[in-house]
Amino acid sequence: MSFCVEFFKIYDKKINSGEVSFRNSGIQINDFNQLCIVTDFVMPEENLEIVCEKMNLSDEEIDILYKAAGYTRK
Repeated sequence: MSFCVEFFKIYDKKINSGEVSFRNSGIQINDFNQLCIVTDFVMPEENLEIVCEKMNLSDEEIDILYKAAGYTRK
């Protein structure tokens, strides 16, 4: 699946549960806009690192996003 699809599955789950809000998610507004508009957009790896930390993602969720983005997790 595309990065956008995988990202929004995780993002929506976190938002709906109240675990995270957009404000504290670490997502840059430009990245979010691109995710909404460009189906093959992948946020830069350094931005993804911040989002994973701020959203307190599990190792499994991080692996899913890194794989979908085509990045190798450090």
